[in-house]
Amino acid sequence: MSSTLAPEQVNQIVNNLHQNPFEILGAHPLEQNGKIKSWVVRAYLPKADSAWVVCPEERTEYPMHVEHNSHFFVCIIETPQLGNYQLRIKQGDRDRVIYDPYAFDSPHLSDVDIHLFAEGNHHRIYEKLGAHLTTLDGVAGVYFAIWAPNARNVSILGDFNSWDGREHQMRKSGNGIWELFIPELTVGTAYKYEIKNWEGHIYEKSDPYGFHQEVRPKTASIVADLDKYQWQDSDWMERRRNSEPLNQPVSVYEIHLGSWMHAAYSDTPQLLSGAGEPVAVSEWNEDARFLTYYELVDKLIPYVKELGYTHIEVLPIAEHPFDGSWGYQVTGYYAPTSRYGNPEDLMYFIDKCHQNDIGVIVDWVPGHFPKDGHGLAFFDGTHLYEHADPRQGEHKEWGTLVFNYSRNEVRNFLIANALFWFDKYHIDGIRVDAVASMLYLNYAREDGEWIANEYGGAENLEAVEFLRHVNSLLFSYFPGTLSIAEESTAWPMVSWPTYTGGLGFNLKWNMGWMHDNLDYFSMDAWFRQFHQNNLTFSMWYHHSENYMLALSHDEIVHGKSNIIGKVPGDEWQKFANIRALFSYMFAHPGKKTMFMSMEFGQWNEWNVWTDLDWNLLQYDPHKQLKQFFSDLNGMYKAQPALYDRDFEEPGFDWIDCSDNNHSVVSFLRRGKNPNEFLVIVCNFTPQPHSHYRIGVPEAGYYDELFNSDAGKYGGSNMGNMGGKWTDEWSFHNLPYSLDLCLPPLAVMVFKLDRVKTEKAIQGS
Repeated sequence: MSSTLAPEQVNQIVNNLHQNPFEILGAHPLEQNGKIKSWVVRAYLPKADSAWVVCPEERTEYPMHVEHNSHFFVCIIETPQLGNYQLRIKQGDRDRVIYDPYAFDSPHLSDVDIHLFAEGNHHRIYEKLGAHLTTLDGVAGVYFAIWAPNARNVSILGDFNSWDGREHQMRKSGNGIWELFIPELTVGTAYKYEIKNWEGHIYEKSDPYGFHQEVRPKTASIVADLDKYQWQDSDWMERRRNSEPLNQPVSVYEIHLGSWMHAAYSDTPQLLSGAGEPVAVSEWNEDARFLTYYELVDKLIPYVKELGYTHIEVLPIAEHPFDGSWGYQVTGYYAPTSRYGNPEDLMYFIDKCHQNDIGVIVDWVPGHFPKDGHGLAFFDGTHLYEHADPRQGEHKEWGTLVFNYSRNEVRNFLIANALFWFDKYHIDGIRVDAVASMLYLNYAREDGEWIANEYGGAENLEAVEFLRHVNSLLFSYFPGTLSIAEESTAWPMVSWPTYTGGLGFNLKWNMGWMHDNLDYFSMDAWFRQFHQNNLTFSMWYHHSENYMLALSHDEIVHGKSNIIGKVPGDEWQKFANIRALFSYMFAHPGKKTMFMSMEFGQWNEWNVWTDLDWNLLQYDPHKQLKQFFSDLNGMYKAQPALYDRDFEEPGFDWIDCSDNNHSVVSFLRRGKNPNEFLVIVCNFTPQPHSHYRIGVPEAGYYDELFNSDAGKYGGSNMGNMGGKWTDEWSFHNLPYSLDLCLPPLAVMVFKLDRVKTEKAIQGS
């Protein structure tokens, strides 16, 4: 190999035009008679005044001379073996010694990695693309790899090169992946990619596979080590792996971490997180800052545990630039938001949840992404992650872009991302946002604004296959977890297994139940007699899917009022209506989700910019409602009949659903144990009934397990003195009956006390 270069070759490096700078830069052997006699070392150092090659083993420095450009340095070293050399660079008064990145010519991605990624089947691509701590030839540093197949050139930017894209130009390898190892970089290094298209336009992008980002409004990615944290949740993970969540109690507290509670900024303006990194304060309120993950361990976990919920569901915690998006416009799919701490802090939070028997569900957003310049939009100067045609690639209603599910590498990005959160962060489930927007090509589009599929239909066939693939892999890798669809249409078999033709989720939000019940409970009680169907209709279709009953954040924003504002009556009746609504929800088949603030009857709508109205808990009605939810969750978890046959027809029977004149419904919930059943009676008017008879399947004494009208909850304290004996009087096509007192706006749960009944029989 010649030691000299043509001017055109140097100009390619100087002007950032070479797609494999390793061909020019670094150390290259010079042979004579087939043997290496010497080496030529070349370096492009755009800010250097002079440079030397340092051979530490020889303790020798070799001066470099410029060639064709005042910052292109060359040196010939007469030695058959060069070893790890360094560059000493003098820039003004600054003198520094670095390892040459172009001396490390060892690709991190194998041909198999590239092949699997190209076909969309590299399930751990996040361990290859992105920024990874690596040691090459005994030198520690960070290996960078990014997919940008249509870019002309890609460079790495950071403080380490003064954000100068000329210094660390990357090499293009197979399938449009660019890579470079930079020695001596460490955890905490901020970086971006400088991407040039063929017109010479420059885009500065954060890392799509980056594990950490700067606190907004900054947008650089940060090198992180996700394998350092020592998990302490092995017992939880083993139990989860051997469990079937559909047969378990699932009561979810949905939460937006940034507005659940804030800490006073004036008290601790620079609180340190557990890993020692400062957590930035909220910029929109000088008197407040976000709680850190460590503080949430101390405040949120005991609160959720006291209330008895089985899971926390957090609104999207992947990095997002705007607080007001609630997290649903994601720019960093592999980076938990830095608002509350660093990745290790989030791991600690989830670990502590598991140690307190609380599962963690994360909202996941694979349907769309924002147009922010540092994100995925127009990533390599072309429509890479999104469709080029706005009729396919843009959600005009949301101002966001739609993923191109037909592209293998894009599907791989999302599939691996879903698995990533379970793998690295031990989450227990995902709630997939806006599934309907993915399934339908004409979602929120007028005629002429969408393109039909190959069969002329409106179904997004690529998105359907993507969802099936994600769910089949998820349950294969992580049994015992949850995949929940927020799907608002009548698309069939959403929660059916993929091998039956379903989408493969194991739960689907029951949007119909939510709308019907909120409509019903918003009516004056006198009108409810004409709308009994709102209460009962859900059982006509309940067994078509595995449903989750959800009263979510969407129902208490944008002028919809909080729950307490939706229901009629004076203050007493409002609280009674809330207790009746949620008691009916927990007695109805299906898993449960409710949003923060509902548990203590907040009057105001949810506001992402402020705390919940915690001051309300100084007043008895709100304290009593909170106690009601704690007891309701306790009763729910203690009674298998309320959860272990949620999705089996024998798990539910109406006793009477036709007494619309009194707005009363009664039904049975049955468990897998044939001796396990509960009797639920609901009175949805303020009119009590002193002698209300219902049929029951067995004779004996029925304990009044739960009464939403109990005095300790702020109710009128009417009831049945702890329970009732049956009468030998068949009713409602059942052999026995109970003569009950029905409190106003109340739900009661009864259970046959077999011990007391047996003693009575023996005594007689």
